[in-house]
Amino acid sequence: MGAQSGKDLLIKVDMSASGQFTTLAGLRATRVSFNAETIDVTSLESQGGWRELLAGAGVRSVSITGSGVFKDAATDERARQLFFDGEAPDFQVLIPDFGIVQGPFQVASIDYSGSHNGEATYELSLASAGALSFTAI
Repeated sequence: MGAQSGKDLLIKVDMSASGQFTTLAGLRATRVSFNAETIDVTSLESQGGWRELLAGAGVRSVSITGSGVFKDAATDERARQLFFDGEAPDFQVLIPDFGIVQGPFQVASIDYSGSHNGEATYELSLASAGALSFTAI
């Protein structure tokens, strides 16, 4: 994968549980983190004292963070309402020249901030809330 523009990493939310995804507006920075817990099965018999991990075990998760400015009342309201309702609808994360991650995410946090002579901004954190699919592009 060659160099890519950061603006092409998109976070989209299913606005009405219909499978129609809309990009969360105003995001300036996004980050996607893939995580897999490990299960250490090292014992006294481990060859050379090297750590051994149990393959295929442990919990997998994806966390997403984004920050930006308010641009679209509909997606701003959707993200805020998802937080207050505790829902976990499908999201899509488009990673340029890599693929699309899709599945349920819960809004873990929303932070709002602003300065006297600047724009109002927000930061958003999403946590995977079920099985995710990956489609290579």
